Amino acid sequence: MLKHDEGVTHIRQLMNLGPKSEKVLHDINIKSVDAFLSADVFDAYKRLYEKSASGVSLNMLYAMIGAQENEHWQRIKAERKTEILLHLDDLGIAR
Repeated sequence: MLKHDEGVTHIRQLMNLGPKSEKVLHDINIKSVDAFLSADVFDAYKRLYEKSASGVSLNMLYAMIGAQENEHWQRIKAERKTEILLHLDDLGIAR
């Protein structure tokens, strides 16, 4: 599990994530910072993707990866987009 500041008690306090992100993660039973940090973000994204009638933005995936790695989501997108899209293709949920 990745480490975080002891003062971080809510998912919305992690980098890139806010109240809406916290709510959708709660909807797939990721309800604590520790649960989020120990989650497989691709599995979580797949669950969000399958649960959402309109789909979930790829930016959410970039944001979750960035939150776990303490990096800005735009950096994740710029540097790892191809790798991430290929992984989503392997999961059968590529856009």
